[in-house]
Amino acid sequence: MCGRFSLSVEDFELKDRFQVEIDPKIYQPCYNCAPSQRLPVISNHKKQKIDLYRWGLIPFWAKDPSIGNKLINARAETASEKPSFRHAMQRQRCLVPSTGFFEWNKKGEKQPWYFYLPDVPIFSFAGLWDVWKDAEGHSVLSFTILTTRANSTMQDIHHRMPVILTPDQEKIWLEDSEEIPSDLLGPLESIPMRKHKVSTLVNKPENNSPEVIEPIKTTGTLFD
Repeated sequence: MCGRFSLSVEDFELKDRFQVEIDPKIYQPCYNCAPSQRLPVISNHKKQKIDLYRWGLIPFWAKDPSIGNKLINARAETASEKPSFRHAMQRQRCLVPSTGFFEWNKKGEKQPWYFYLPDVPIFSFAGLWDVWKDAEGHSVLSFTILTTRANSTMQDIHHRMPVILTPDQEKIWLEDSEEIPSDLLGPLESIPMRKHKVSTLVNKPENNSPEVIEPIKTTGTLFD
């Protein structure tokens, strides 16, 4: 599961990291990216440009766009078999830039945690995208984030995690090929990941400030 993430960098940093064009008028850092928001995506059809897509995949054949509220994630193991994702898995893949993501410990009180890669400040999730048209012919671009089983850093918090790609894997993921290497969509273990507890500010999408990703303090101690 991946229901919240951050992208807390400036537009020029994204441009340098992914070697893409980005319109500064449409972009602003986001510490609390949430479903239904329009967020930066790099698609395999526009590899040199970042555009904004709605988080929550709306398949091209959908009669009601509200289906996107249920399709914010796709299981990497079965996406190629599911009607909602099968077409996109073959032809419409994308990168979802990120600087970290959140997950909630469901054992006892729901405590939010923040996960990030200290050696890779900006990374990407493997995603799928689609374009849906309403009755007036207006197009809506949307995306979903692929998930996989948890790695060693995640497993004591949640059994699933987003598929995080290395820079080399990003190029492979965006290739126009239906053949996907079997190890591409597994849990990230090759790059160190860290986590810390954060406040429940992240529970509300309208809370979008640096405080959302900062470690919480209790009696002067940082939890890690």
